[in-house]
Amino acid sequence: MSHFFIGVITIALVSTANAAQPTKLSSQHAIVIRDDTGSVLLEKSADVAVPIASLTKLMTAMVVLDSHPDMQQTISIKNEDVDELKHSMSHIPIGTTLTRSEMLHVALMASDNRAAASLARTYPGGVTAFISAVDKKIHALGMHNTVIREPTGLSPENKSTAADLAKMAVEASKYPEIERNTTARTDSIRMNGHPYTLHNTNRLVGAPGWNVLLSKTGFTNEAGHCLIMRILQSGVRATLVLLNAGGNSSRTIDAQTIRRILGRTAVR
Repeated sequence: MSHFFIGVITIALVSTANAAQPTKLSSQHAIVIRDDTGSVLLEKSADVAVPIASLTKLMTAMVVLDSHPDMQQTISIKNEDVDELKHSMSHIPIGTTLTRSEMLHVALMASDNRAAASLARTYPGGVTAFISAVDKKIHALGMHNTVIREPTGLSPENKSTAADLAKMAVEASKYPEIERNTTARTDSIRMNGHPYTLHNTNRLVGAPGWNVLLSKTGFTNEAGHCLIMRILQSGVRATLVLLNAGGNSSRTIDAQTIRRILGRTAVR
C-alpha cells in the first residue's frame, strides 16, 4: 500500500462532553502533546523509529550551541561540506564565508545542508567529537529510540520516533537562538558581498492565525515530509511532530487539523 494512505486514529478530546472523535492524518507517525499538562492529545505510531531528514538539524544546533562557540567567528564552506549522498541543492557556494551565527541561521531557517555540515566540521574536535556529543545529548534527553549519524539528516540512518522528537523539540525551545532562527518567515544576510534573502521552509510560519514558537521541516525520499512545531493556539501551548506525510500539502493539512483540535481542547 502506498504512503499516501490516510490512516484513521481515535483521540480523546478534552472538552465539556469529554467525547472521543475520529481524526484523519496523512502522516504515518504523529504525536501532539499539551505542554502545560504533558498530556498526549493525539498519537499515531509514535514509538516507531523512522528516518527524520532535516529534523536532525535541531539536534545539530543544540549540540553546537552547547559547546559555547564564538558565534561571530567566520566559517568557510569547503568541499567536504558538499552533499555527495543525495546531491541536494545549496545556495551557498564553496568558498563562501559566513559567521557561525549566520551559518546556524541558514541551517535552521533555510535548512541548508552545507551550512549544517560546516557547523559539525568546525565543532571542537571535528565531526567525530560532534557525533559523540550528539550521542550524549540523545542519552541525556532520554531519546532511547533515536540514532543520529551525521548533522544534516540526509542519511536514512538518522532515525527517531515521534515521541522522542517531541522531547527534542521541548529541549530545543530552551535555546533563544533556535527559537529565533526557526520562527521568522523571511530574513536577509549578506553573502559574498550581496544581500541574500532567506525563506522559512515551513510556510505556516507567519501565516494568518498561526503563532509558531518553534519550527523545523524535513524531507528525503526515505523520511517523507516531516514537521516539528511548538505552537500557541487558543491559549494552549502544544508540541507536535509529524513524520512521513504523503506530501508537503498533506503535512500542512495535518497541522491545520491539529490546530483545530487544540482549539477544541482549550479550557474555556
